[in-house]
Amino acid sequence: MTILLAPMEGLLDFVLRDMLTRVGGVDRCVSEFIRITHTLLPEKAFLRVMPELANGGLTPAGVPVRAQLLGSDPVCLAENAARLAEMGPHGIDLNFGCPAKVVNRHGGGAALLDDPELLTRIVSAVRKAVPAHMPVSAKMRLGFLDDSRAVECAQALALGGVSELVVHARTKADAYRPPAYWERVNDIRLAVNVPVVANGEIWTVDDARRCRQASGCDSLMVGRGMVVDPGLALAIREDRGADASNTAEPRVSWQDLQPLIGQFWILVCARLERKQQAGRLKQWLNFLRHSYPEAEAAYLELRVSHDPQIIGQWMLRQGILPTQVPSVARSEAPDML
Repeated sequence: MTILLAPMEGLLDFVLRDMLTRVGGVDRCVSEFIRITHTLLPEKAFLRVMPELANGGLTPAGVPVRAQLLGSDPVCLAENAARLAEMGPHGIDLNFGCPAKVVNRHGGGAALLDDPELLTRIVSAVRKAVPAHMPVSAKMRLGFLDDSRAVECAQALALGGVSELVVHARTKADAYRPPAYWERVNDIRLAVNVPVVANGEIWTVDDARRCRQASGCDSLMVGRGMVVDPGLALAIREDRGADASNTAEPRVSWQDLQPLIGQFWILVCARLERKQQAGRLKQWLNFLRHSYPEAEAAYLELRVSHDPQIIGQWMLRQGILPTQVPSVARSEAPDML
């Protein structure tokens, strides 16, 4: 089994990738998308989204990261992929699944699923632009408004030369509403000759088990489920089947998670603008409270706080930060992990 950590714009960025890969169970990550328009981006633009490029393409825990590009111009995507490849990611991933209106309005993300021929041209151009040893993968949804062309799109991507295909088992119109149609991933898996990874609505070990059965995929990509339960990948790996005794308790205890929350806060304060810091912590606590009563209490305590200094003092009192941590101005923070 291979377990991938999904990219999620505005949520699962390099800071949270760092924390979740420290927990364990994840084989590989994908960065959130780097938007490509009509410009050859400088290296600093790639580093901003994926600072792991300065660490051999690995998270601090040693988990490989692929860099994801989003765009619709084959030539421009190829040029940027070539520059990015020189920086040493563990592969290039192409985004054909983003459902955001602003992205789709400009012909990117899931909007490309209405043009299978363009999918082939994009992948082919990127494949030719990067070294032969570097994987080029893609992530797609089942379609834009419906899933009638799901198999056709997957075959177009395979024809272009992708080495792996992640399928989010919903259309753009479905957004993130349950259910995920895992059985349609199986249709795709049977129609292409490249490895397929199933993604969507994997919140629990039981979800993972049912997804693997319905999709026929050994490999899974998990996203929000890992944000809610950081030990989910470990729990999936340890699953002994439907007849096993499964506890409702998270695989990682709150006590073990607290130091990571403290490290998360330190990194957020070092790397993000002051106005973003409180919101990022509360965002993660808002997800964690679905698994941990202690996170619920912390979220309720901090939800009206916007001052990072007050939040840091509260975390010290709670023992989440073990010692006084000097504040780090964003301008003084290192550019790379």
